[in-house]
Amino acid sequence: MTDEPKKKKRQQVYTLLVQVGRKDGDGLPARATGAGLLCFASGVDEAEAVRETVAILKQADMNPLDVTGYGTADDRRAQGHEIDADEQALMDRALAENSVVVAQFTPFYDGEETADPDDLTL
Repeated sequence: MTDEPKKKKRQQVYTLLVQVGRKDGDGLPARATGAGLLCFASGVDEAEAVRETVAILKQADMNPLDVTGYGTADDRRAQGHEIDADEQALMDRALAENSVVVAQFTPFYDGEETADPDDLTL
């Protein structure tokens, strides 16, 4: 056993794209079949950010079906994504409040082509 204190992992903000389906009381538009939510979520790792995001959406009577992670702001910049000042401000807010921020909401409608995750602005 060592006497060294455990290093505390630092909170980071992760970009997540969450696809939700319908559920009674979900607040989606009446004709919508689901939605895509672009979220910024804090966590010590991406898995924690995903768990927290899914839990919060379930508490809001939403039905999360799929989550795609895009990593931290640094990860995204390394992939060539541009992050504007407004987006960075939302990420900073998620970190400061240790929270999940829904940055964009795109409803899906039957008969329309389902939105490709790459079509949502990142």
